[in-house]
Amino acid sequence: MRVTANTFPDTLVDQLSQLAVRQNRLQSQAATGQRIQLPEDDPTAMRRVIDLQNESKNLGQYQRNISTLKEYAGASFMAIKSLEKICDRAGEIATLADDTKSPEELRIYAIEINQLLEQSVQLANTKHRGDYLFGGTQTDKPPFTLGPVETNGRVNSVSYNGNSDLPQNEIAEDTMLTVQVPGSNTATTGTRGLIVDATSGADFFQHLISLRDNLYAGDTETIVKTDRVNLAKDEENILFHLGTNGAIQSRLETASTVAQTRGNSIEVLISNEADADLAQTLVRLNEAQNAYKAALQSGATILSRSLMDYLR
Repeated sequence: MRVTANTFPDTLVDQLSQLAVRQNRLQSQAATGQRIQLPEDDPTAMRRVIDLQNESKNLGQYQRNISTLKEYAGASFMAIKSLEKICDRAGEIATLADDTKSPEELRIYAIEINQLLEQSVQLANTKHRGDYLFGGTQTDKPPFTLGPVETNGRVNSVSYNGNSDLPQNEIAEDTMLTVQVPGSNTATTGTRGLIVDATSGADFFQHLISLRDNLYAGDTETIVKTDRVNLAKDEENILFHLGTNGAIQSRLETASTVAQTRGNSIEVLISNEADADLAQTLVRLNEAQNAYKAALQSGATILSRSLMDYLR
C-alpha cells in the first residue's frame, strides 16, 4: 500500500475535525442538559419526544378546558341552589295558605311570591364571564324576560329567549362534556330544562304566578290541590339539576387528576429521552478532549520531522 506525503496530514485534519465536532456536541449537552439538540442526534428518540410533546400540549388544553368548566359549574350550582331555596319558600307559603288565614295574610303572601318570582328570573339570568348560563347556546342575551308589569306591580308572564342546545368542551381525547343546562326544554327528549321541562312537568315561573294569583283571590282550595302539586314538581326538577351538577363537578375533578398525572408521566418520559446524563457526558467530554490533545501532540511530533532526520 502506497502512502503519499499528503495522506497523513489529510487524515490528521479529518480526525481532528471529527474530534472537534464530538467535543462541541458533548460541551453543548453538558451546558444545556439536553442529549438531543438536532434530529440527527437520535432520529428515533426525537420522534418519540415530538409525539410526547404533542400529547403534553393536548393535555394542557384539556386542563384549561376543565378549569373553565369547573368555574361555570360552580357558578351554575350557586344559581340553582338559590332557586331551590326560593322554591322551598314558595312551597312553604303554599302549605301555610289554608282556610285559617285571613285575606290580608294571603295578600301578604302573594306580595312575597311576586318578589320571589322576580328574584327567580334574575337568578335564571345569571352570567359568568359575560355568558348567560341558562340560555343554551344563546349566551349573549338574557334567557328570560319578564312580561309587562301591571299597575298593581304584578308580572303575568315570563318568556324564554334561549334554546335547548348546549355548548360542549373536550376534557379528554374524544370526550366532550357540558356543564350548562337549558332554562327551558318543552320537548320530551334532550337535557331537562331548569325552569320549564316537559318531562318532569316543571314550569316554575308559571307556577309561581298561579300561586300568587290564587293567594290574591283567596282560592285556598286550588292552592292545595294544584299549586302545591306543581311546586313539588318544580322542586324535584331543581333538585335533579343540583344532583347532576354535583356529579359533573366530581367528574371534572377526576378528569383533572387523570390529566395532571398523565402530564407528569409524560414529563418524565421526555426527560428520559432527551435529557443528558451529566456525569456520563462529562466523562465522555473529558475523553474527547484528551483524544483531541493527544492527536494534536502526536501529529505535531510527526509533522515536525523530515526525511533528513532519518538519514542522519
